[in-house]
Amino acid sequence: MTTFTRRRLLAAAMAPVALAACGNGVGSAGSSRIDARVRAAQAFMFDTIPETRDLAGKSAGMLMMPLVTEAGFGLGGAYGRGALMVNDVPVDYYSVANATIGLQIGAQQYSHALFFMTQPALRNFRASTGWVAGADLRYAVSTSTAALTTDTTTLLTPVVAVIFGQAGLIAGATLEGQKYTRILP
Repeated sequence: MTTFTRRRLLAAAMAPVALAACGNGVGSAGSSRIDARVRAAQAFMFDTIPETRDLAGKSAGMLMMPLVTEAGFGLGGAYGRGALMVNDVPVDYYSVANATIGLQIGAQQYSHALFFMTQPALRNFRASTGWVAGADLRYAVSTSTAALTTDTTTLLTPVVAVIFGQAGLIAGATLEGQKYTRILP
């Protein structure tokens, strides 16, 4: 008979997170690999959600996270790496991470972009040592219809999030509580 100790339970809960991080390019070739993934995700987003071209054209900058892996079994977390694009040129590299606890089981991967619609929003993001996505983040894509709205309210919102390319066993994706940190690739 196997007895479960807290250590074994914690190890079992964190194993999916550790395995999920393996697919995110950790310890990879650095900026060239991130740049290639960012370009591929950007092209996919523009092809599948054409309205994002207009959003990108009106934004002061765009943070593209080409692959975020989320996994959990009671305890969970998410991790990904990407690039901040200004005038379609990568200017900084960022990681995104979060940790969760609660009733959850499964894993998923998705991509997302944050569009900084104002210069002050972009400046605040770049100046912070760790920017946390909050409830004031505006989602431009409805999870049920995948229809992008670029109405006046959306375009005047400082930061607009678009989540796309979801695959996995966890229903839905949200960016609230995720922390973005500048990294050296």
